[in-house]
Amino acid sequence: MVYLLRSSYVVLMGLLISGHAPAMAEMPALDIAVAPAPMAAPEEDADHALIRLFAESDEASLQRNPINALFRGDLRYAGRFGDYVSDAYFDGERMAARSDLVRLRAINRDRLNPTNRVAYDSFRWQTETTLKGLSPPILAVTAVRPLDHFSGFQTFYPDLASGQSAAPFKTVADYDNNLLRHRGYVRLLDRSIVRFREGLAKQIVHPRLIVENMIDQFAMQLDQPEKNTPFLAPISKFPADFSAADKARLSRAYLRQYRQEIRPAYRRMHDFLKNTYLPKAREGVGLVHMKGGPALYEYLIEQNTTLPLSADQVHQIGLAEVERIRGEMETIKAKVGFSGTLAQFFDFIRTDVRFKPVSKEALRDGYFAIGKQVDKRVREQFSVIPKTPLEIRAVPAYREKTDAGGSYQQGSADGWRPGIFYFNTYDLPSRTTPGMETLYLHEAIPGHHFQISLAQENKDLPAFMRFGGNTAFVEGWALYAESLWSELGMETDPYSRFGGLDDEMLRAMRLVVDTGIHAKGWTRQQAMDYMTANSSMGETDVRSEVERYIAIPGQALAYKIGQMTMTQMKARAQAVLGKKFDPREFHAQILMTGALPMAVLENKIDTWLAERK
Repeated sequence: MVYLLRSSYVVLMGLLISGHAPAMAEMPALDIAVAPAPMAAPEEDADHALIRLFAESDEASLQRNPINALFRGDLRYAGRFGDYVSDAYFDGERMAARSDLVRLRAINRDRLNPTNRVAYDSFRWQTETTLKGLSPPILAVTAVRPLDHFSGFQTFYPDLASGQSAAPFKTVADYDNNLLRHRGYVRLLDRSIVRFREGLAKQIVHPRLIVENMIDQFAMQLDQPEKNTPFLAPISKFPADFSAADKARLSRAYLRQYRQEIRPAYRRMHDFLKNTYLPKAREGVGLVHMKGGPALYEYLIEQNTTLPLSADQVHQIGLAEVERIRGEMETIKAKVGFSGTLAQFFDFIRTDVRFKPVSKEALRDGYFAIGKQVDKRVREQFSVIPKTPLEIRAVPAYREKTDAGGSYQQGSADGWRPGIFYFNTYDLPSRTTPGMETLYLHEAIPGHHFQISLAQENKDLPAFMRFGGNTAFVEGWALYAESLWSELGMETDPYSRFGGLDDEMLRAMRLVVDTGIHAKGWTRQQAMDYMTANSSMGETDVRSEVERYIAIPGQALAYKIGQMTMTQMKARAQAVLGKKFDPREFHAQILMTGALPMAVLENKIDTWLAERK
């Protein structure tokens, strides 16, 4: 998974741009109340009008969402945190989206060049999907649940404040801006309590599981020694050119704000969740148990997969994929001479000492070695390599218990901040090594690091295509990248290949489990049992995965749906081009226009194939 996309998805309150339509030129307009628009001024051609719309829309969005600007390396609003939870914020986002659609519809798509037609279609889909998420029925059940244990601000903001993330700490102004952002963070926590209270009044609440996990998160940060808090990390390592007076002033300010503002805000949130919210939290973990939940889940399926699929359709696709992958696992089991059942083979992988990481350091060194091997072959598949460097780090302790086994945080577009592949060392004895290669392919190279870095390094793209996207493309690409194991010289021994299948199985199981939880009323234990029965995942990873699906419904569906779509496109390209098929050219077509909705991407590939024929 991607951590900066996680923060975008937090900032936009789950309105992460996703959606789908049939062929975009034929897409029906949404029933949105907007005034009719005049045609663009005749002296401005369609391409220039579109580019101007993109630029002005993006600039206005950055002003409303300054943390997004910070993650891009744009420091103009670095002293602002943003709002994100008020009615005024949602009204502003809605008005902006409506205005953008009015302007977009005034531009004649037929007069655009081919590249801008792709951009037009993608922007239209993005904006219409954002408006769906801001509609009263959807907002009524999302705004009153402003935080969760997986994607709430408390899961990434401490890292942002620590100097280990997107915010720079090079100048005195950088340090002062961090103090200003902290004030906004404290306001957001207090306003989130107000939103939670609104949900209590309407009986629209989180399940107990999510609330208990949030309570644990806030408790852990309250209980840690002051010297270990990420909020004070910047004053432990001032730049060498800071004056003694500045160091003394900033140290006093950081300590005062942490002790008098941040900790009390954490205490207020912790106590509210524990004493007021938890007793009224719901028992059923799925959206099917929440008022307005089924309609929200229907929206989230389309938002995350970019396809108009029903929960039943997704569930059946998942069941079929699980069965197919089990067959390939049986082949591996026979190849290594294991005589027991597949369930016994899972347990063998799960428990045998040869598959256990010796230490955190050994796990880290293993990923470094994998990276070197991939680098030797990657240019055989890719004609353009990102300039942004990649770092490999362990997940920070404050979030490792509820974090995924691996994740990626994007670097900055200018290259000063590297992309980061995080591996999780929590409960090390429960983790296994056969899946290390496939995890690296997914999170690092050529997965998230390639896709995200190549997009944001491409200055010819409008900002919303460089820095935005949708989960089906982003996660679908990363899962597709795993399928390149053979071409990249990975998974050469059967146990590593089994690790690749196990990871693909995880993404197939997600289709079954996510829909099972949120549409069919599965319990947490049912979901965990299903995943344990169909993979070699350890108990800690299974629990973390299931609790993730409970916290962010629909997101996990995007991986397999996106990957299957891209795999089908590749097969089509190979069939059409035959010996002329070049994977480097195909991958450039997929990657070099940012993260597109599936319908837009399919249309782009079909156009390219028609031209190549």
